Amino acid sequence: MNLVVLQNWLDNASFAVLFCTMLIYWVGAAFPSLSATAALGTAGMAIANLCIGTLLGARWIEAGYFPLSNLYESLFFLTWGITAIHLIAENTSRSKLVGVVTAPVAMGITAFATLTLPSQMQLSEPLVPALKSNWLMMHVSVMMLSYSALMVGSLLAIAFLIVTRGQNIQLQGSSFGNGGYRSNGYKLIKSGELVTQPSMSAEDNGFSRLETSNNGNGTAVLDVVTTNPTLTTETLSPQRLTLAETLDNVSYRVIGLGFPLLTIGIIAGGVWANEAWGSYWSWDPKETWALITWLVFAAYLHARITRGWQGRKPAILAAGGFVVVWICYLGVNLLGKGLHSYGWFF
Repeated sequence: MNLVVLQNWLDNASFAVLFCTMLIYWVGAAFPSLSATAALGTAGMAIANLCIGTLLGARWIEAGYFPLSNLYESLFFLTWGITAIHLIAENTSRSKLVGVVTAPVAMGITAFATLTLPSQMQLSEPLVPALKSNWLMMHVSVMMLSYSALMVGSLLAIAFLIVTRGQNIQLQGSSFGNGGYRSNGYKLIKSGELVTQPSMSAEDNGFSRLETSNNGNGTAVLDVVTTNPTLTTETLSPQRLTLAETLDNVSYRVIGLGFPLLTIGIIAGGVWANEAWGSYWSWDPKETWALITWLVFAAYLHARITRGWQGRKPAILAAGGFVVVWICYLGVNLLGKGLHSYGWFF
């Protein structure tokens, strides 16, 4: 089997595996009692990662350079990174919901690369002069890995928003999860003591207390008595609280991995730009959006580490970062021209 035939087989195989893996994760989320879906989903992601890695290796051997020179190759490298980060995140969180949000994105990227891109764009071609440099591997690979990590972290933040269903969930303890969640600012304390909601303003402040009553069979029951009817005592189930905490923690850690990679990639790109074009920074559209991406996730980490933001607010910021990453990676190449326009084809 020659390398071209092998590549065609592997890209179709990776799409098929990721499609089946997506269905497995969705079935597992719909029917939690099917415990085997977790192992099958993880195996599917691992097989897809291996197929894509083999595909990129075959292209490397065929072309003689690191396979990141065109849109087809970068899409598959991005998918390889997403599946690798997925396996790390899933192993950390022990949650099947990670695959529910990452598998469709990985499958969609492979479908776009395999089924949508013209066949001539999928072929290996000689490098343009600007890309004949060792910086191709050093800069582009780090940037693509940072995109993968930031995308996975943002997807987990979106999953957190879906799980919490708009409720104001706050984490007690550090951002690394040394504590549990509480809903609407309430905290379980002794019977008869006040339960305050510190997030409310003074004029809207209300309080509740826990009172002991008898249910008729001699068993004492704790009831929440709210003196302000505008307050709600609705809470998430313990399972959803645990899942929300896990998603929040893993999202934070994965973004914490992607951000330094993005920083290193931008610095390496500046050095390469100076070597190739005589300027570290030229406000090329790609460079501008890379800076915007860096600022968005810098704001996310600053809010979590310095400002103490937890839960819904930083998750919304990370969800917006998902869109920004896609604009930086794909939108600029498809809709604009510049020094990074080798992926532009309209």
